[in-house]
Amino acid sequence: MEKGFLFQPNGLYADDYKIIVDESEDCWNESCLSFEPNSPLVYCSYLPYEFLECDDPLDLQNNETKEEQLGYGCMEFGGQKYDEVKRTKIMCTVLPGIECYGDREFLSKNTFPCVKYTGHYFVTTLLYSVLLGFLAVDRFHLGHTGTAIGKLLTLGAVGIWWIVDIILLVTGVLMPEDGSNWNPYY
Repeated sequence: MEKGFLFQPNGLYADDYKIIVDESEDCWNESCLSFEPNSPLVYCSYLPYEFLECDDPLDLQNNETKEEQLGYGCMEFGGQKYDEVKRTKIMCTVLPGIECYGDREFLSKNTFPCVKYTGHYFVTTLLYSVLLGFLAVDRFHLGHTGTAIGKLLTLGAVGIWWIVDIILLVTGVLMPEDGSNWNPYY
């Protein structure tokens, strides 16, 4: 094992560190140290999520080839039941100032749900449907613009479309147009 100098953040030099330096370039950070299990440094991928900045799940837009190349990402978002929601790994980066061993950018060990939220609350939409459904406010709110104009021009098809939309909302058939899930209230 080689002995070398490693510049410390406090401005001091220490010569007792065992380091392995890549011959092609100088390396002066934690990733050049050989891993010692008894040292305070842990693998970056083992850090808690409080010390990481992770990206949102990657939207592959139904591109199966890209999913095969990357090995992670969401082919589709959403789902009403737990079993319907797809899960994926996400890219995480260690926050600056956190010392750890290994790559500072890595794929998470845990999987995360392929769910996106765009500000649609179920209770709000249900109130729109019950109180202003005959004016198609619920459909406009969810982004169903084409059918909302038809519902508005017919005044909720003289009340029938208004009642049907309330039933569709409660049963989970009428969802936001962009495929997002309802925002939780916690």
